[in-house]
Amino acid sequence: MKNKKSLIAIILCVLFWGFSFISIKITVVVFPPMSLGMLRFAIAIVFLYFIKLKLAPAEKIRLKDVPLLFAAGLTGVTLYFFFENNGVLRVSASEASIAISFIPAFTIISDWLYGKISRLKQKRINSDNAGTRQEISEKEQPPATGLKGRQWIGCFVSIAGVMLVAGISFSISGSILGYLYMLGAVFSWVTYCFLTRPLFAHCSRIYIVFWQTVAGFAFFIPFSIMEFQNWGQANAEVIAHLCFLGIFCSALGYLFYVNALEHLGVSTCAIFINLIPVVTVIAGFLVLGERLTLLQWLGAVLVIAGVYLSMWNRKTEIVNKEY
Repeated sequence: MKNKKSLIAIILCVLFWGFSFISIKITVVVFPPMSLGMLRFAIAIVFLYFIKLKLAPAEKIRLKDVPLLFAAGLTGVTLYFFFENNGVLRVSASEASIAISFIPAFTIISDWLYGKISRLKQKRINSDNAGTRQEISEKEQPPATGLKGRQWIGCFVSIAGVMLVAGISFSISGSILGYLYMLGAVFSWVTYCFLTRPLFAHCSRIYIVFWQTVAGFAFFIPFSIMEFQNWGQANAEVIAHLCFLGIFCSALGYLFYVNALEHLGVSTCAIFINLIPVVTVIAGFLVLGERLTLLQWLGAVLVIAGVYLSMWNRKTEIVNKEY
């Protein structure tokens, strides 16, 4: 049952975040990148506060959680949207969402390295404490992972697809810098996922998301002050998109993603991230009238097919567990 609810949660995330590129494209013209981030997460804090008041009113922030919460807030909120908003400002919404398809490939490799390092540390602890029994929480101890040949091939196919899309896009948007920003967003998000995972052992989901949001918002403030403010052009459409970003993409999106991250795992959630470009391309076609060339569509197919191939084994494991 938990897996089914988590699957619904990650699908909703994909829908919210797929459409978010359209909303960012519209709002970033009025609100500078970091000011946009500050405003959307200010809205998210208010929304999450009432959810937290309902679900976990007595759960106060613990000093021992502050380093991880604030590090995750910095990387997964402030830095991620610094890179993403600046990237979307320079390339089309569809191109930006496809660039995010780097996330699963980097996640697979990072998850494998995380498992390797953790098991080496555990072996060292066991050898240093011979004769004593070490009890490790399953939530903190990663499963044994290893990339099969098919998974490595999938990673490279996915990366090749993104490079194909990017190579074509340079001639269209003329912004290599836009893709460098999107690559920064990828690294920030992968880091956020791994910083969040240890918190599941003793924190509720609303606790994690609320305080990460507070931290991310706080880090936005000094950057926003340095930007030239020109908010007078905000009309009803822009405000509506800003509210969508704050409530659905920031507050509910992060809450649903953390739920999925806890029950499905880092790498499994990465499978669904690759559906974001599909949602964005359709939304870009319907709302912004954007078009992708045939080679860009081919690149998008390679990205999705490559990561699907690399994640095949893990997807099969989840299905087997559910049934």
